[in-house]
Amino acid sequence: MAFRLLIYTNLCNMLEIYCLDLGSVYIKSKEAPAKDVLKDLVEMCRGVQHPVRGLFLRSYLAQASRDKLLDLGSKYEGAEDTVMDAVEFVLQNFTEMNKLWVRMQHQGPVWVKEKLEKERSELRDLVGKNLHVLSQIEGVDLAIYRDTVLPRVLEQVVNCKDELAQYYLMDCIIQVFPDEYHLQTLETLLGACPQLQPTVDVKTVLSRLMARLSNYAASSVDVLPEFLQVEAFAKLSSAIGKVIEAQVDMPIVGAVALYVSLLTFTLHVHPERLDYVDHVLGACVKKLSGKPKLEDIRAKKQIVALLSAPLEKYNDIVTALTLSNYPHVMDCLDYETNKVMAMVIIQSAMKNNTRISTADKVEVLFELIKGLIKDLDETATDELDEEDFKEEQNYVARLIHMLYNDDSEEMLKIICAVRKHIMAGGSQRLPFTVPPLIFSALRLVRKLQDQDGNVVGEEEPATPKKVFQLLNETIEALSSVSSPELALRLYLQCAEAANDCDLEPVAYEFFTQAFILYEEEVADSKAQVTALHLIIGALQRMNVFGVENRDTLTHKATGHSAKLLKKPDQCRAVYACSHLFWVDDQDGIKDGERVLLCLKRALRIANAAQQIANATRGCSGPVSLFVEILNKYLYFFEKGSPQITSAAIQGLIELITNEMQSDSTTPDPASDAFFASTIRYIQFQKQKGGVMGEKFGPIKV
Repeated sequence: MAFRLLIYTNLCNMLEIYCLDLGSVYIKSKEAPAKDVLKDLVEMCRGVQHPVRGLFLRSYLAQASRDKLLDLGSKYEGAEDTVMDAVEFVLQNFTEMNKLWVRMQHQGPVWVKEKLEKERSELRDLVGKNLHVLSQIEGVDLAIYRDTVLPRVLEQVVNCKDELAQYYLMDCIIQVFPDEYHLQTLETLLGACPQLQPTVDVKTVLSRLMARLSNYAASSVDVLPEFLQVEAFAKLSSAIGKVIEAQVDMPIVGAVALYVSLLTFTLHVHPERLDYVDHVLGACVKKLSGKPKLEDIRAKKQIVALLSAPLEKYNDIVTALTLSNYPHVMDCLDYETNKVMAMVIIQSAMKNNTRISTADKVEVLFELIKGLIKDLDETATDELDEEDFKEEQNYVARLIHMLYNDDSEEMLKIICAVRKHIMAGGSQRLPFTVPPLIFSALRLVRKLQDQDGNVVGEEEPATPKKVFQLLNETIEALSSVSSPELALRLYLQCAEAANDCDLEPVAYEFFTQAFILYEEEVADSKAQVTALHLIIGALQRMNVFGVENRDTLTHKATGHSAKLLKKPDQCRAVYACSHLFWVDDQDGIKDGERVLLCLKRALRIANAAQQIANATRGCSGPVSLFVEILNKYLYFFEKGSPQITSAAIQGLIELITNEMQSDSTTPDPASDAFFASTIRYIQFQKQKGGVMGEKFGPIKV
């Protein structure tokens, strides 16, 4: 019985195909109107209701009749035949095939449903070919597509109520028909989206539609007026809102992905309409409002993509700052993702060398990157990765250098705005963010040097004195968060700027603060040595101080030099202080007596260091300190200090020679080479002739 049934089935299949071939030949004979034969053939196929057999049979019909459709210029076109006959034939075949395709899911028991769905997915192209055939009919113009084709196809899509069929057919419609048809029938096409099954991936369908329209807009500037004429943005925005409202179970990532696609479309088609961009961001905020911080990684990535799109399009962070809803979208992010987006914003500004030039924009910008400049989540501070943290803060520091305005008053407002934000950053961030702010303020001070530094009052907000007051308060905050060495360096930088502005009281105050930090906060011996040399170097360059103030500060510096822990450090600091009493400028101080006192004191300390080494190790240390002091003697001898004589230099050379020949001295190739180089220099000066040769003549080497 089964064998007979199999034979019967095969015979039926062969007979059906034979009938289709016969109909095709009959059309070619032109003995009957083509439309009548095609109508009979499509009706004949109704006799096969088995889903798979029916699909293949109708697919064969579509393929066999493709070149016999009553298109424009067809040789089968009769006097009363129209393109509508061909359209009707294809639509009927499409409708029946879709019904058979949908019915396949009900052809077996429940436990083989997955297998059936896989088979259905593999057979979907058989149904989609009908839509492709429709798109290839030349006679299907916009009017026919709008009035007949699209409504009939969408009716079938909506009514089939099948997830797989609805998604595939909507995608087919978007892919096979021309872009201009989609643009002119946008309202009809979008109207079907909310009617689809809740499980249909509408976001992908709409995203592909907007991608095609975006590419169409990019193809020619001549088509852009059409988008405005049909109000494409308003229709897409409304449709997306309706879809999100209709699909109450749509995950957040799906809704955000739709807004990303809409924003991408907007930036391609209407880049000049910032109100459209802001509207999309506002709609996203409305969707996310009232919900906890996003935890879905995919949703967070979509939000970052949404916020990054305007930056990539406009290549200008200033444009993003004008979008009122931009900060509100960032507020929906969790702490870590907020920091990621803040880094994207800063990197965009650096990449495009964007200059933020008003205090208002700075306020908005720092509100956007607040995740980097202060702790939004107190629980996250213990989990900071040190390298990542340093990288983030270095980016913030670089950003501060990009905030500039040629107008001094506006620049002062910018500095104040930045200071307000970074001072809330906590002890870990201040060492990174305060220095660039200080140097930005010092750049403003240099610009204001020509102004009267004594002008005060509200009518003159941008004066050097006001800037220095701000700097003093800022550095004071830094010194209180365990960064005394950095604060000391900044105090000295400010003192030099005050010197250039001829503000002696201000410069003296900065030096006072530096000494206070040195005395009270700098405890490490190496840090003390470095700090003291910085103070001496800065003080040596000062020319604004009167005799009393300069004596006070130099006395402090020399006093601290002699109190360093290690003798070699004492020696080097003391002979460095000699430069405080001999400034090689036209009006610089030249006190040879005190220079000589410093050098003699340094010699005594160096000798004491040798004795200590001999007592503790049984041998003297290297003679490098003596050679260094010899070089200082030579420097001041050349500069013309009368107290530094050739006899003193001769005595020091002999002392070093004796020390080097002593059995108790530790051999040191570096010290030997240094001394030999110094002797060669003296010989060179002697052979030079002239005034300098006469000066060096009495020295015997």
